Amino acid sequence: MAKNLNQIGLNKKDSEVLSQKLNELLANYQIFYMNSRGFHWNIKGNKFFELHLKFEELYNDSLIKIDEIAERILTLGFTPLHTYTDYSKKSKINEAKNVSSGTKAIKEILKGYEVLLPLERELLDLSGESNDEGTNALMSDYIREQEKLVWMYSAYLDEK
Repeated sequence: MAKNLNQIGLNKKDSEVLSQKLNELLANYQIFYMNSRGFHWNIKGNKFFELHLKFEELYNDSLIKIDEIAERILTLGFTPLHTYTDYSKKSKINEAKNVSSGTKAIKEILKGYEVLLPLERELLDLSGESNDEGTNALMSDYIREQEKLVWMYSAYLDEK
């Protein structure tokens, strides 16, 4: 195998750039996950049962994505971030503390997607340019799922 290629046959420099961007996505997902978990625990009001379940789905899905992202970084030959100090420094998603209002929680979720989707689109472009089909397929799946969720959560807020 050529010196400039990693263990899966991708350019090492390209893989390093992708891994750095994936670590940024990982950090944001960790905060997004913790926020979703808090919304699940603390939700109150007449939409409790409905939102309690939705937030559980959201944090369970986020946990799967966190693992996939970290494992992709490892597959590319690099180390995923794994401390909350690093996550807090890198994340553009802010912690949402003591949110019990469904409307406020959903607005926070949508703000999270305003960070996640552009990062995933950037990774989609970078991975396409690097012939990294593994990262590209992950990002394509995430984007498709999250665009639909943005539509659904936004529709929930439009309730009259």
